[in-house]
Amino acid sequence: MKIEDQIISYIESQSEIKKADMFTLHKLIMDTLPNCKLWFLDGKNEENKIVSNPNIGYGNYTIKYADGKTKQFYQVGISANTTGISVYLFGIDDKTYLAQTFGKKLGKANVTGYCIKFKTLKDINSDILEEAIRTVVDQRKII
Repeated sequence: MKIEDQIISYIESQSEIKKADMFTLHKLIMDTLPNCKLWFLDGKNEENKIVSNPNIGYGNYTIKYADGKTKQFYQVGISANTTGISVYLFGIDDKTYLAQTFGKKLGKANVTGYCIKFKTLKDINSDILEEAIRTVVDQRKII
């Protein structure tokens, strides 16, 4: 199955509210990062055991480990979770940046070093979410 089909299938499998919010986020990110690499991680490890929620990823980011090894991963991601939706923004060196810069302006969201978690899109300011995505991507210039 093509990645685009996996993404649509995953979004379609969500509850009505999450499905609508996930499609809105997918469009927002695709408009922000046109022609970016798409990822779909089903949440399963090598033994086919579920270890995380499925993730939709956008863009390309190189993770550099202390031992010098590197790994390709997505730069922006979204995932449905039991309480709502998570938006992941990778490649931020300062782990306080998201919370300090966007936390209070976002609305009802929990903001950590690389994750913005909220119940529904109506609980947050989507213009600020888009600004956060654009800012992080522009800092890295990696799509």
